[in-house]
Amino acid sequence: MNYLKFKIFIFDLFCQKEPVLKSWTVSDHQIQMVLDGLFFIKDYEMPSLSFRRSCREGICGSCGMNINGRNGLACLVSKKSSVLDTFKIYPLPHMPHIKDLVVEMSFFYQQYKSINPFLKTASLFNFYFFSEFSKKAPSFTGNLQVHFFEPTKEIYQSKKNRLLIDGLYECILCACCSTSCPSYWWSREKYLGPAVLLQAYRWIIDSRDNDLIDRLSLLHASDRLYKCHGILNCVQCCPKNLNPAAAISNLKHLVSSV
Repeated sequence: MNYLKFKIFIFDLFCQKEPVLKSWTVSDHQIQMVLDGLFFIKDYEMPSLSFRRSCREGICGSCGMNINGRNGLACLVSKKSSVLDTFKIYPLPHMPHIKDLVVEMSFFYQQYKSINPFLKTASLFNFYFFSEFSKKAPSFTGNLQVHFFEPTKEIYQSKKNRLLIDGLYECILCACCSTSCPSYWWSREKYLGPAVLLQAYRWIIDSRDNDLIDRLSLLHASDRLYKCHGILNCVQCCPKNLNPAAAISNLKHLVSSV
């Protein structure tokens, strides 16, 4: 019987204790993936161990962490991936720590929200205008007329245009790529990072969207886009095998042409 050694970063923001790297040994026949080992340790050794998880299938992106020096999803990292049968597990780097392997993701999601990650069409604009205006309607005493234009038909997309978003829409926002990027480590208050920029390109390249100029203008500030130096850490660690660096390169060409 072989045993796997887990060395896990233990830290509690609300306790006055220094972080430590704590070790456990787990039998390899009891687990298949690193996430299984974390579950075993939490169930039988340390119930207070904290980490995010949900689908266990590489779909939700919850279990992003640094495993043996490389960002990835614990549910996709096999027990056979470590040559020395040892797993050193840390939270995603350069993110505010909350507890153990859990980091604060609010700022990352705010950056994602800032790129307007939804289709923007004329009918959608009218819907939001109507929605905001109607909130004030009960206090309006005059004759209020609001025109709401619903789309008369489906927004069609050719097969050729549909292929353009392959390799983009699959992003699950696990933040593995952004937290592996040195530019994002030092300038995340300004630089949007690989994950968010890949998502920005996904909506810009979508033929059904009608807000190209505004989307490109949003990225025109040099610090939001041009902090990327092509190190390609994002490409190496993406658990979905996407290429954020290529998307960022294409964005640079599009923005410079406006």
